[in-house]
Amino acid sequence: MMLIRSLLLISLLLAGGVAQGAEFVAKVIAVLDGDTVLVKRANGLKKIRLAGIDAPEKAQTLGDTSRRSLADMVLGKQVKVASEAVDQYGRMVAHLSVDGLDVNAEQIRRGMAWEYSRFHNDRAMLALQEEARREPRGLWALSDPMPPWEWRKLHPSTLSEPSPHVGTSAAVDAPTADPVCASKKRCSQMTSCEEARYYLNRCGGKLLDGDGDGLPCEQLCAPQGKAP
Repeated sequence: MMLIRSLLLISLLLAGGVAQGAEFVAKVIAVLDGDTVLVKRANGLKKIRLAGIDAPEKAQTLGDTSRRSLADMVLGKQVKVASEAVDQYGRMVAHLSVDGLDVNAEQIRRGMAWEYSRFHNDRAMLALQEEARREPRGLWALSDPMPPWEWRKLHPSTLSEPSPHVGTSAAVDAPTADPVCASKKRCSQMTSCEEARYYLNRCGGKLLDGDGDGLPCEQLCAPQGKAP
């Protein structure tokens, strides 16, 4: 089983065309939650999980606030991506920066995510978390904030795509309901044609492609010279 899993991870790395430690610049076209974004590269779209942090789930208190915090920093912008790995679900695990700002660290400093490095040994991130706790900022202003890894244990049925911190058995048993699709359903919620195509391909839905021609949100995606 371990050999199979190792071979799977290697194949994911090769398929994604990104080696561990690689750096590149890409445009963020969607922010899925407080620690996950979708970027556009020359060879297609890639989902990125921010390394070393764990943000509240969408259904948790401050889940949407954390997502909006991340969106304010990166949505629609060119970001520098420093990849660390590709996880077993095909997501790139990486650090993001924009205009010299460490995005992962800033989510911690704002109190919008927990530090979640391997063995909780990232001293810089832990110092920022303690600063946010003292202020208190974001989730630390709550009387008893629940870490998302604990929340997921209590609400496994809400997970459509397992977190890196969720075991394989939980991932297999989880239902297929997709909170990503539930978060955006209308063209008025889309910020770009790339984002509209992503949601149409992943979620379908007549609200994005009312005439069924395969082109979502004509006001964003109509070919030049074609009236929306």
